[in-house]
Amino acid sequence: MNLNKLSTEPYKGVRDFYPEEMAVQNYIFDTWKKVCKEASFEEYTASLLEPAELYRSKGNDEIINEQMFTFIDRGEREVALRPEMTPTLARMIAGRRRSLKFPLHWFSIPNVFRYEKPQRGRKREHWQLNADIMGVIDNDPVNADVEIISLAYKIMKEFGAKDGDFEIHVNNRKALNKQIADLSLNADKGKELIGLLDRKNKIDDFDTKLVEIIGKENKWSLEEDEETKKIRKNLADKGITNAVFDASIVRGFDYYTGMVFEVFDTDPENRRSLFGGGRYDNLLEIFGVEPIPTVGFGMGDVTMKDFLETHKLKLRNE
Repeated sequence: MNLNKLSTEPYKGVRDFYPEEMAVQNYIFDTWKKVCKEASFEEYTASLLEPAELYRSKGNDEIINEQMFTFIDRGEREVALRPEMTPTLARMIAGRRRSLKFPLHWFSIPNVFRYEKPQRGRKREHWQLNADIMGVIDNDPVNADVEIISLAYKIMKEFGAKDGDFEIHVNNRKALNKQIADLSLNADKGKELIGLLDRKNKIDDFDTKLVEIIGKENKWSLEEDEETKKIRKNLADKGITNAVFDASIVRGFDYYTGMVFEVFDTDPENRRSLFGGGRYDNLLEIFGVEPIPTVGFGMGDVTMKDFLETHKLKLRNE
């Protein structure tokens, strides 16, 4: 082999971090950790290797079929580089649920891998903050939803963002599922509709495809449900007034069961979803254990850096 022929470029879609880039990365990580620890969240982590079946059980078809990095190990097992952290968290909680003291407030900053087309805001490897609240038994279930959105808001403010720089778009999968039932869509059509809504901003002929799924005789309209109204009111009472209802927010993963949200950059040069999350109360059932109410979000380093650059905010520790 001629070593002179080897490329000095990293694998497509991943990054090298020279000291100047590492300074930016550390600033983002340090800010995430600071806000989470101030909110009494505890840090955890896990291996980037998982059995591929973990994601096939309750995942996103696009990620599973098109984006997941997998290989067969020497024991003939299919192994995946984690495309997301939530199933790993669920596995960890299920494994020690009897010894853990709930409620839990946990966070992690893992690297995740998806075989995507590299572009602005997307890499094949990125790091993300995962923050989750698990096991809150409350007479008012929206309290944990409000708490997790408030944490996301505090992080944005810690980076120096103004309220007008970003919007929090909120919806509810329960209300969406009821609408699907009212349209008498079968499970496959319902899943197809959710996938379409999740990719709405990526599809040119959205309206045509929508009619193909729900039929010409039906109309798609989703009004704000009472639970989402209450979440936004409680946020407003906390001074968070940039949360809006958005019927197109569905989050593509099958495990979401209630509130879902995404945070959008409002700048015309970078008007896109930055990150999101929601409630997933039943994910632990795939491990054969009782469900634990959980709500959380994932915030990526790539979109966060784009946001900081777009709004000319600080990029490193001083």
